[in-house]
Amino acid sequence: MDDEGTLAHTKWECKYHVVFIPKFRRKLLYGQLRKELGVVFRRLAEQKECRVEDGHLLSDHVHMLVSTPPKYAVAQVVGYLKGKSAIHIARTYLGRRQNYMGQHSWARGYFVSTVGRDEEVVREYIRSQEEEDKRQDQLSMWTGGPPVGGSR
Repeated sequence: MDDEGTLAHTKWECKYHVVFIPKFRRKLLYGQLRKELGVVFRRLAEQKECRVEDGHLLSDHVHMLVSTPPKYAVAQVVGYLKGKSAIHIARTYLGRRQNYMGQHSWARGYFVSTVGRDEEVVREYIRSQEEEDKRQDQLSMWTGGPPVGGSR
């Protein structure tokens, strides 16, 4: 367990698989925004004494493996990451000085799962999501409809 964190009187290893989507599941995570958001999420996590261990930005959703100290609730950390990154998107790409009401980038909910001994399985799942997305898109071109099944 070399990934353990330490606080004053605590040793911890709290990792979560987090998935969230852009509002209305818009495919907005392309190009420059996609490249920049990884750095933004990592920097924001550091401000909360957390670490983005692994992550992947797909066109319409985000997968992250986040390590957090036990003093923060996972909802608090995810809310912080989504809120502050939405402000960054509004300021950088929408030309807004403030994040006005109604200018949210992310949908309200998210998925979270604790990661225990099967951490490597979760890491592989996160890495394989882009290939799965491409495979589903290819299938939908042949069937003429939306992707079948899928991992979303």
